[in-house]
Amino acid sequence: MTTPMGTANSGQLADGKPNIVGLVLRIGLFALLGWLTLLSLGFLLYPLGVLVASTLSTFGAAAVANAVTVRIFERGTLSDLGLGWSPRAGREFYVGIGSGIAAAALLLGLPVLFRVAHFEAAPPVEHPWSGFLFVSVILLFGAAGEEMLFHGYAFQLLLRSTSPYATILPVSILFGLAHWGNQNASVGGVINTVLWGILLGWAYYRTGALWLSIGLHYGWNFTLPLFGENLSGFTMGVTGHTLRWSISDFWSGGAYGPEGGVLTTFVVIALFLGLMKFGQSERA
Repeated sequence: MTTPMGTANSGQLADGKPNIVGLVLRIGLFALLGWLTLLSLGFLLYPLGVLVASTLSTFGAAAVANAVTVRIFERGTLSDLGLGWSPRAGREFYVGIGSGIAAAALLLGLPVLFRVAHFEAAPPVEHPWSGFLFVSVILLFGAAGEEMLFHGYAFQLLLRSTSPYATILPVSILFGLAHWGNQNASVGGVINTVLWGILLGWAYYRTGALWLSIGLHYGWNFTLPLFGENLSGFTMGVTGHTLRWSISDFWSGGAYGPEGGVLTTFVVIALFLGLMKFGQSERA
């Protein structure tokens, strides 16, 4: 971050950290702005479909909540929230995308290799290339929006005011519960989303920026539909095929998609361990 948050403002302690009143005020305004914008945009965009409405309303809510609160309380801009672009930011973003793609490909490629899942033809896709491009862009907005919403100003303020453990876990639980209303949501899906929240929160903590977490989020979300799988309960239908499993929903995730299965649990843990060295080198 280029500007230390919590300087020259009221409602803070001598060390620059906000006191409890200041903390509640800042996070409360962030949550209120995000909630109101999410509801408003969701209503306006609903005729465009659930996927478009949910992703773009999330992005809009995150942008408004972050831009207003960081300007009011910190006299800063969105770049102060870990969104400034630089060669290091590019490296983190592309490492994140590559890691997310590799994790999703491993998750779905191995079952195909060991013949516990196979591809089947799905209804043909009209205008497949334009549909693929459209879904790819929408998913990027969705990933960036969720990262800004859950790991933006409010998360970063809590992180510097308390501790990583007292911040990352509660916010990750909220992240998981926020997906409970998705189509075909399951307990396994919520648990795995909490684990993803821990990974993505850790990615910000280790790098001090949002690019690694946005890349991870997007790489994963981008890859699952390419295998014809549901993404957090949403059916994209961009490739003209679907993946059918011959093992139980406990492993495959069922109608919610692979994120609802225990295979994802193992993959997220492996991804976390694999990125630990990268995070340490970036912070050093």
